[in-house]
Amino acid sequence: MSSSVPAPYTPDDRAWVVIPLYNEASVIGGVITALRERFTHVVCVDDGSTDGSGAAAAQAGAILVEHPVNLGQGAALQTGISFALQHPDCDFIVTFDADGQHRIEDALGMLHLAREDGMAIVFGSRFLDDRTDPGWIKKVVLKTAVWVTNLTTSLKLTDAHNGLRVIRRDAAQHLDLKQDRMAHATEIVLELGRTGLPWREYPVELLYTDYSKAKGQSVLNSVNILVDLVVR
Repeated sequence: MSSSVPAPYTPDDRAWVVIPLYNEASVIGGVITALRERFTHVVCVDDGSTDGSGAAAAQAGAILVEHPVNLGQGAALQTGISFALQHPDCDFIVTFDADGQHRIEDALGMLHLAREDGMAIVFGSRFLDDRTDPGWIKKVVLKTAVWVTNLTTSLKLTDAHNGLRVIRRDAAQHLDLKQDRMAHATEIVLELGRTGLPWREYPVELLYTDYSKAKGQSVLNSVNILVDLVVR
């Protein structure tokens, strides 16, 4: 007689999750707890938070790396990637947002695709299906970001500013992010495209909660990101 109790998950110990963290104390513990059920190694880079986010992440079981001052999400991401690459058991890096917008099921699906099909890079895209509705204004800004990214890189993506990515070790070793603020999202595409390694997009759903909307970037700031990227 088979048991109706599902077999426990064996956490993935070869994929390291990297989370840039800045002032997300109210939600980061839940994000880490859920991730730790599926991943052995979750690295939070506390980018100068002032609300106790780092302590909350560490209490939930994350490996904590700290910036003494706020340097921006790009800098935090580079710190986390460099930290993970110091460990020989890191085969893949999963970049994941701290605010609860990303789904762990999507990260696992992207990892499966990378491993089964030999992909070095898998980009999450909210525009490959209709599950995510960012609102028409933000959609216009995001589509503009896609246009700028595709104009300046060798990759043709449908979603350029999605923080959910799976990056194989050999691809991650080529990253040296200099855009310390949000323009790093296009920079990382540029640097990964230059590797010539195989890549693919994967349909993901972003969860736009009231909290994540309140924490998210304004449309004006998003436009400033595009201007900054083009100028620099």
